[in-house]
Amino acid sequence: MSWLIVGTIPREEFPLVHGPCVYDGGKLQVDGHDIPVARGTPALLATACIASRILGIAAPLALLAGDTGRGQGSRQVYAKLVESIPELDLQGVTFHYLQPDVEWHNKVLWKLEERNPRPLLVADAGFMYVAKMSGFAASYDLFTPDAGEMAFLADEKAPHPFYTRGFLLQEEARVPELIERAYAAENAAKHLLIKGCIDYVVAAGHLVTAISEPSIPAMEPIGGTGDTVTGLVTALLSADYSIPQACTIAAKTNRQLGLLAAPTPAFSVANLMPFLPQALAVSLK
Repeated sequence: MSWLIVGTIPREEFPLVHGPCVYDGGKLQVDGHDIPVARGTPALLATACIASRILGIAAPLALLAGDTGRGQGSRQVYAKLVESIPELDLQGVTFHYLQPDVEWHNKVLWKLEERNPRPLLVADAGFMYVAKMSGFAASYDLFTPDAGEMAFLADEKAPHPFYTRGFLLQEEARVPELIERAYAAENAAKHLLIKGCIDYVVAAGHLVTAISEPSIPAMEPIGGTGDTVTGLVTALLSADYSIPQACTIAAKTNRQLGLLAAPTPAFSVANLMPFLPQALAVSLK
């Protein structure tokens, strides 16, 4: 069985590709296409590939297309998913940056629900938004929001994070309240990994653990460090860790990554990748 990562690349000319993810010598490739490691789905893919190698498991598959916000690439990905799901032997799927489209989301989810056993379903970024908007958030096994996105999940009326009502200014301090609101409105997955100054692991609305150390403030302005957490969770779930275990180890590893890399404001997420094997090894002890 394989794990599939679904997302987009912010290049309009990037084609629809489907195949194993390869990260070697600082270069990321899918189906023979080079992908620069920057924030977003490329950061998730590179992290999942490195972590999979350390864990001794197969690298994930990827389904990608280019999309700069117009939605055409996302629609190609949705259509390919609906076509391919019956043929794929999937352990799990991690959904990432896709243009939110409720109709296409529901087609994909219904195809996945037909599978027996049904794959584990993880959602972050744009796909998490549409999962909430569709009313089927509770069908997912894990969401990985940051604190601002948690405010969106907690708002039963907001159709998009841009329209969240009155939570965003103090979201970090209100995370426990936001968790309660999101589950009361059935706008949360079965598990949550909430990324922030404190990382919260939640199962069925109940706090499992909170991780705050080591605290590396220099990681905050580096675009893509939330995507690396989701990549780590993906690899750990593929290695058969339980969801709470995978979330806890992923959060700790990302913090170790900052400690080992000692980043400056000039760092990109690609500069963090060489430190990832050691960071994961420390967290697995």
